[in-house]
Amino acid sequence: MQRIDHTLPWSPLGTERHLSVFRFGAGERKAYIQASLHADELPGMRTAWELKKQLGALEAAGALKGVIELVPVANPLGLGQLLQGAHQGRFEFASGKNFNRDFVELSEPVAQALQGKLGDDPHANIRLIRLAMVDALAALPAPGSALQGLQRLLLGHACDADVVLDLHCDAEAALHMYALPQHWPQWRSLAAHLNMRVGLLAEESGGSSFDEACSAPWLRLARQFPDAQIPLACLATTLELGGQADTGPAEAQAHARGILAFLAEQGLLEGEWPAPAFEACEGMPFEGTELLYAPHPGVVSYLKPVGAWVEVGEPLFEVIDPLSDRVSTVCAGTPGVLFAVERLRYAQPGFWLAKVAGAQPLRHGRLLND
Repeated sequence: MQRIDHTLPWSPLGTERHLSVFRFGAGERKAYIQASLHADELPGMRTAWELKKQLGALEAAGALKGVIELVPVANPLGLGQLLQGAHQGRFEFASGKNFNRDFVELSEPVAQALQGKLGDDPHANIRLIRLAMVDALAALPAPGSALQGLQRLLLGHACDADVVLDLHCDAEAALHMYALPQHWPQWRSLAAHLNMRVGLLAEESGGSSFDEACSAPWLRLARQFPDAQIPLACLATTLELGGQADTGPAEAQAHARGILAFLAEQGLLEGEWPAPAFEACEGMPFEGTELLYAPHPGVVSYLKPVGAWVEVGEPLFEVIDPLSDRVSTVCAGTPGVLFAVERLRYAQPGFWLAKVAGAQPLRHGRLLND
C-alpha cells in the first residue's frame, strides 16, 4: 500500500489540511473509490475503512490485478464544519457551495487537444483521452480556494480510472444509486450485490457532480467524434448507502463485500467471490423522481417505510399543526419506490420531505436538488 498525502491550498494561517489517498496494487486497469464527499454522510467512510483493511490483505496475498485507489475521507474541509454540535458537511461554510457540484468539465479541453488524433483503435483512444484529461487539469490556473483545490485533486485521481465509486448516503433512505443509463446493464450486478432498491439514471442531472464529471465526458466525446471508436471507458456511479445514521459494522462489512465482489467481476481481483445474493433492482429515469413537500409548517409523521413500493394516492406522511389542529396528508403522485425521506421531522418551506422514484418522467432540466 502506498499512502499519498496532498496538502490543500488556502488553509487558514497556522493550519494545514490534507487529502489522503491509499493506493493498492499495480497494473493498467484501475478503480477509484472515495467516501463522504458530503462530509456529514458517514456510512461511506465506515465502509471505506472495511475496504482499506481488506484491500491491504488482498494486496499482501497477491490477489490484486490492477490499481485500486481509496480515499476514505474525501472532504477534510467539511469534516471540520460543526456548529454547536451539529455537523454541516454538505455545503462549504466559506462560499455556501455544495461540495459535490461544479467539478471541472473535461470534454471540451480534451476535444480541443485531440482534434484529428482519434482513430479506429479504441484502446489507443482511451489512452489518449486519459492523458489529455490529466493534462487539462494540470493546465488550469492555480486553484482560487481550498474547495477548488480539493475538487481538482479528487478528479485528478479518478479521471483515468475504469471504475469510479463515489460513496454517499441520503438523510434516511433505502440503498440507491445514480448512473448513466448507458451503463445500467453493467451496474446491475453491483446493485444486486448491495441490495439496492432503485437505480436513478440520467445522462446529465445538472450541477456537474463528481460521478458525472468522470463518466459524462466519454459520452460527449463519443458524440463529438462519431467516426472515432470511443468507448464509455469510465464506469462511474454515486452509491447512496442508506441514511446518515447507517454506520453499523454489519452494514459496512456487507457493503465492502459487495463492492469487492463487483471489482472481481470487473477483472481487478483474483479469487473466488460470491454471486449476488439479491435480485437486481429496476433502473428508473431520474426525471421520474417525485419530490414531495409539506403544505404548511408542523410536525411530520411518516406513514410508509423507506424502500416501500407505493401507488398513486397512497399516504406517505402527515403534517400536523398542533396550534390550529390542521392535519394534512401528503400522498404519492406517481407509482414507484419511496427511496428517501428527510430526517428532520419539522416541515419547512421549500424543503423536500420524501422522494419517490417512478418510471414516468416528471421533471426536466436540473434534476439534482442542492
